Amino acid sequence: MWGFLYVLPWLLGFIFFFLTPLLTSLRYSLSTVESSAQGLTVQFTGLKNYIDALTVNTSFNRVLTESIINMVVNVPLIVIFSLFLAVLLNQKFVGRSVARSIFFLPVILASGVIMTLESTSLIQAINDQNSGARVINAMGSFELERMMLQAGVSEWIVNYLTGAVDRIYQIVSQSGVQILIFLAGIQTISPALYEASKIEGATGYEAFWKITFPMVSPLILVNVIYTIIDSFSRNALTELIRETGFVRFNFGLSSAMAWIYFLAIALILAVISYLVSKRVFYQD
Repeated sequence: MWGFLYVLPWLLGFIFFFLTPLLTSLRYSLSTVESSAQGLTVQFTGLKNYIDALTVNTSFNRVLTESIINMVVNVPLIVIFSLFLAVLLNQKFVGRSVARSIFFLPVILASGVIMTLESTSLIQAINDQNSGARVINAMGSFELERMMLQAGVSEWIVNYLTGAVDRIYQIVSQSGVQILIFLAGIQTISPALYEASKIEGATGYEAFWKITFPMVSPLILVNVIYTIIDSFSRNALTELIRETGFVRFNFGLSSAMAWIYFLAIALILAVISYLVSKRVFYQD
């Protein structure tokens, strides 16, 4: 009953505000939608829009593949980075509250109100500055790549690590919520566990892998799912779907693209949830 009460606000919002547009979108994806002075004319055409999206449209498959690849690359980096920062921010040091606020600041800057400011605003100036920082990061990652290859490191590992260096701004800007969740989870761990490990002679490294990591593993699953959905919510494919529907006014094809995208996300979430949940530790 408590679980039902917990999801009740979302459930009511879904039923009253989201269910009808969802069903309408499914109907549009199976139809040809034309606009006239009398309104929208919907004519059932079956799977034609889905076939057009996958075979006729030249951009959909490419952008969908790129979005999935970016998700596969970014999600582990964001989750690992946010866990690492949460452990550091949980330590006692001067200015800890300020440091926590700084790492959560990108979440506020990425909010809808601020992102819609004019291109001549301070936000645009910050973005321009970040573009210059990314150029410097690219130069630094090139030197790092050369050194690692000379040291005999696998080329695949080198490409992944240098890609992480090039994506550092994106990783930091998308880690605020995950850091907050991990930090809350770490603070719920009983200090008695760490005290007992110290008495037994455990190092900080051993305490992390034997205590901290298992205890926050349920939150790793939560953050992985959140990061996947967050990475899919704003990318080139969502822009393509929006452009197809509200610029070209092809609502049938746009709805079909959205449903294919939805099914792809649902399949990825199901696979990832199954794999990660098998490694989750729940304390009884």
